[in-house]
Amino acid sequence: MAIKRVYVLYIVLATAAGGAFGAWLAGSRIESPAEVAARTAAPTPSPILVPVEKRVLSSDIVTRGTVRFGLPQPISIAPSSLKTNAGLVATLPARNTQFEEGDVLLSASGRPVFILQGQVPAYRDLVPGSSGDDVRQLEQALERLGFNPGPVDGTYDQHTSAAAAKWYKSKGWEPFGPTRDQLANIRTLEREWGDAMRAKVAAQTAAATGMQGVTAARATAEQNNIAAALESAARVDDRRRLMEVQGTGESLSVENERAKAEHADTAAAADIAAQIADRALIVLDPRQPETARMVADAKLELARVARRKTKLEGKLAVQAAEREIMLAAERIKLADAAMRAVRLEGQRSVQAALDAQRLAEFDVKIATQRADQLAVELDQARRKLGVQVPADEIIFIRSLPVRVEEVTAAVGGTATGSVMSVTDNQLAIDSALPLDAAPLVKPGMRVAIDEQALGIKASGVVETVANTPGTRGVDGFHIYFEVRVDRTPIQLQGFSVRLTIAIESTKGAVVAVPVSALSLAADGTSRVQVEKNNQLEYATVQPGLSAGGYVEVTPVDRELVPGQLVVVGYKNPENRDLK
Repeated sequence: MAIKRVYVLYIVLATAAGGAFGAWLAGSRIESPAEVAARTAAPTPSPILVPVEKRVLSSDIVTRGTVRFGLPQPISIAPSSLKTNAGLVATLPARNTQFEEGDVLLSASGRPVFILQGQVPAYRDLVPGSSGDDVRQLEQALERLGFNPGPVDGTYDQHTSAAAAKWYKSKGWEPFGPTRDQLANIRTLEREWGDAMRAKVAAQTAAATGMQGVTAARATAEQNNIAAALESAARVDDRRRLMEVQGTGESLSVENERAKAEHADTAAAADIAAQIADRALIVLDPRQPETARMVADAKLELARVARRKTKLEGKLAVQAAEREIMLAAERIKLADAAMRAVRLEGQRSVQAALDAQRLAEFDVKIATQRADQLAVELDQARRKLGVQVPADEIIFIRSLPVRVEEVTAAVGGTATGSVMSVTDNQLAIDSALPLDAAPLVKPGMRVAIDEQALGIKASGVVETVANTPGTRGVDGFHIYFEVRVDRTPIQLQGFSVRLTIAIESTKGAVVAVPVSALSLAADGTSRVQVEKNNQLEYATVQPGLSAGGYVEVTPVDRELVPGQLVVVGYKNPENRDLK
């Protein structure tokens, strides 16, 4: 009985325990709507924080290219006017031979051909007195080689000549001195200068004589003018004496001749009257013989003839006096004309002397100029008698060292024109740009060179950019450009590498955040969300260059320093209760 009760008690306890467990189980399975909503809501997201950085930002163009040595460039020898004929090639270098500045590239007819660095090709003989960029290149090269050329001023002077001589001798060659033609030219110029000096002295003597001639011509002209003036005055005085009669203004000589004529006529008339009286006495005297009457008639006729003669002589004398008056006036005119002629002749002789003097002075000027010009030419020719560098003994090339790519000349051939081609040791990269990117790339831009698979990393600069597409082997949709590689110990030639060109850069490290950290405020300003003391705050910024997923920011209302954390996004935690 007691055992049965114990058994019933166990059953009751078991049933109660089972009911309690069932109630607990049912209660754990039953949820309120609020509990269900809370359980099914999205979890609170957590911010993704990254640090503010200080970095250089740049917008890049990336392309690829193949590395090579510089393009082959021909080596040409210019002819020298110092030599009668071009030399014959005696020695030539082998292919791939390396040449440094100042080395002998080849030899021709016992003379060297040196190679130097320079932008201007050798095109003329470099001689004392010459000047220009090619002379400056020579001076710079001599200075680099350790031979002091004096001031590097582009003028070939005695210092340059001495440095060139030392350079030649250091290489085992004799410097190129004066030629026979130059020496002969010196002698010719000396003779011409001597002749010019003698001509100058003769012209100066002629000029001095011309000055004396002018003085003499002026003195003679003055003397002749005075004599002519005196002659004219004398003629005027003679006419005045012939014309003046006291109180009448008539000619004294004419009146004198008239008076003489009247006196002679009166005497002749008186003689006739006397002869008539004497004849009458004879005719009335019967005692007079016929002969006496005839003599008396003859005497009367003679007296009458004498009177006619006297009248005629008086008229002639008056006419002669009147003619003398007229001749006196003509003599005055003649004297005046002679005075003018003498004056003009004097002026002509003085002008001729002045012209001769000017001509002599012009001859002095021409002779002086000629002598001075020859003196300058002689001085220049003498200055050129130093050591010279013929055009066919020097080669200027843009960059050194170089290596021989191909030899086109032959031993025994003429050492002129193209003789070989060389490439420099400067690495270059051929590449191409899309048409839209080509205008952004300019010569001088820096280029990052790398190839991760090969472990290559170098740098360079843009050398050239073609003007038109489809050149230098690229297609019509690209533009060729060349990159000059900076010196690097890595053997890059022949490799394909990646080229990165920074088109726009901040030029230095700037404060930058990921682009995703930047957002716009309601007023249109830019901002970033910054963590400060486990709290998130907005900071207003001014954005700058954006490149490579980062943007330059300048804080406006608060400090923003590298290492400070900014929000770039949010992430949700995993909800492990959701199946």
